[in-house]
Amino acid sequence: MREWEKNIRKVVPYVPGEQPKETSVIKLNTNENPYPPAPCAERALRSMDLDLLRRYPDPAASTLVKAIAGFYGLEEAQVFVGVGSDDVLALAFLTCFHSGRPILFPDITYSFYDVWAGLFRIPYETQPLDEDFKIRTEDYERENGGIIFPNPNAPTGILLPLSEVEKILESNPDVIVIVDEAYIDFGGTSAVPLLEKYDNLLIAQTFSKSRSMAGMRIGFLLGNPELIRYISDCKYSFNSYTMNQTAIALGAEVIRDREYFSQCTQKIIETREWAKEEFRKLGFLFTDSMANFLFVTHPLYRAEDIFSALKEAGIYVRHFSHPKRIANYLRITVGTRDEMETLFSFLKQYMPKQ
Repeated sequence: MREWEKNIRKVVPYVPGEQPKETSVIKLNTNENPYPPAPCAERALRSMDLDLLRRYPDPAASTLVKAIAGFYGLEEAQVFVGVGSDDVLALAFLTCFHSGRPILFPDITYSFYDVWAGLFRIPYETQPLDEDFKIRTEDYERENGGIIFPNPNAPTGILLPLSEVEKILESNPDVIVIVDEAYIDFGGTSAVPLLEKYDNLLIAQTFSKSRSMAGMRIGFLLGNPELIRYISDCKYSFNSYTMNQTAIALGAEVIRDREYFSQCTQKIIETREWAKEEFRKLGFLFTDSMANFLFVTHPLYRAEDIFSALKEAGIYVRHFSHPKRIANYLRITVGTRDEMETLFSFLKQYMPKQ
């Protein structure tokens, strides 16, 4: 090792889903929304004053913050926005998990959590999901430096009922509990009502999934005003202008369109429930996902082989080789009905040949 390398911070990075360059493939590997954003996004883009692009954006992203607060019935001081939920969650880690005690999160979950913990030198301990891939709330009733978990969980899609979320909050009044609700709009009940009761609750959400704006990178946190202020102080310590003019303008318009949001999420839910039946007919086993993806395995076929065969056919899904417990599972994004029918048509042809 060269001398200067001894002082370099080294981490094991997060590995994102593959982004194929071909436009003709069916992309079911990164949980993007298969439908376009609300039509108001295009109108807002076309009507933008391009002179704004030579000016720095509002560092507080006030227009977007106000629109998000209005949607959830919160005060503007309870909302923090950033460049996707990854950005706001990283800031939450940096701000909130500073006690020196290990933070807790599930052993099978969003694989960015241990990356941030490593980057910020935060000790952590993973808590094993039960045999059905469910979070055991009793595992979080112990001394810790903070808690984070997705709800629904990823990549399993399993939803923790709001009553169980509250049990974790009740058992941990002295640390920050972050509920990552990236997929909550596809079948769960948000923890937003609990914000009135628990000042240590922080909720993360995103525009990438249910609002079809993964390419715009908009994420946000909801919490008590003092906690949000602490996170804002952290943000302003190194980057004042995180949100660009276009993201602020389009995000504010999109979140106001409740009707399109409802129609779009309902289509995905209906396709997901139909897809569960199709997987069942083919002999697949799967969790009862409440997200915009399905987590499936087959007792007779290796997930890695199915993954490779699908990719060769131009259908991209996600395969996790680690941890070993989920090595024979595939995570499959719910696409359009046509995309899913193409997937099942391929599987019906592939599986009898094996």
